[in-house]
Amino acid sequence: MSHLFWLDLQNLKRIQHLFPKPRGVARSDDRKVLSGISHVIRNGLRWRDAPAEYGPHKTLYNRFVRWSRLGVFARIFRELAQPGPDGKTIMIDSTHLKAHRTAASLSKGGLKPRAIGRTKGGLNSKLNTVCDGRGRPLTFFLSAGQMSDAKGALALLGSLPPAKILLGDKGYDADWFREALAERGIAACIPAHRGRRDPASHDPCMYRKRHRVENLFARLKDWRRIATRYDRCGELFLSAICIAATVIFWL
Repeated sequence: MSHLFWLDLQNLKRIQHLFPKPRGVARSDDRKVLSGISHVIRNGLRWRDAPAEYGPHKTLYNRFVRWSRLGVFARIFRELAQPGPDGKTIMIDSTHLKAHRTAASLSKGGLKPRAIGRTKGGLNSKLNTVCDGRGRPLTFFLSAGQMSDAKGALALLGSLPPAKILLGDKGYDADWFREALAERGIAACIPAHRGRRDPASHDPCMYRKRHRVENLFARLKDWRRIATRYDRCGELFLSAICIAATVIFWL
């Protein structure tokens, strides 16, 4: 039992108001099911290999899929992921997440994108994120692996929280992005590309804090179903990321 993950009761109370109301027959215990879902995602298990202490594995999988499509896990993450009083600094970055052959084996129909692409490293997805000055994620955008950092920044631009400084690497050195930040009253601390005719300056001491967003990705990838994507549907994989981020950083 000591190796199993169990959601703390106090943390469960913080998010219970976001759960869908049961219809008809009472559903399985929320704490047991959510703990089982987190255990599977953290350890990279197949759903059928979930420990018996969490109940039937079909219950875990069905709850994960149903609540993912209802947006429950995304709402929990959005409510908890709020910058604190030190939120004057935010950071932006992206990382690649390898797609297992089970995620990329069959084409996914429908209007919702799968967010799986091909790069030199093979089939993968790219996770674009904005975090606060302490390295805690605030928002995510999942895209195909070959999408550039600039396009990921464009997708996240509308959801940037109020801040004074944004830290980013050279992949975000674009005039339109700097101008968009300036319109929002955010100063860009982004190194210029080599060879720029009129490179913008940045604060190298402030830029050293950018390691915190790299630490964020490292901690997320400690959860094995995040480091390797097994879900064909992009919305299910993004829900798994929201669960991991919520448990690691916000509960």
